[in-house]
Amino acid sequence: MKRYAEQMKRSLSQLLDDQGVSVVEIILILVVLIALVVIFKTQLTSLVNSIFEKITSESAGI
Repeated sequence: MKRYAEQMKRSLSQLLDDQGVSVVEIILILVVLIALVVIFKTQLTSLVNSIFEKITSESAGI
């Protein structure tokens, strides 16, 4: 029984370590995405506006 408890402790410890790495990776990905949005804000805005203008003009023909 003692051996089983030690194995469970080790497994739980490894699981928590893996989750910690995942959280850090997710935070870094979010930081990069936010930075890209801030850097390319004007280009993204013009792209979205042109897409909506095209949708509006095409939907008038339906």
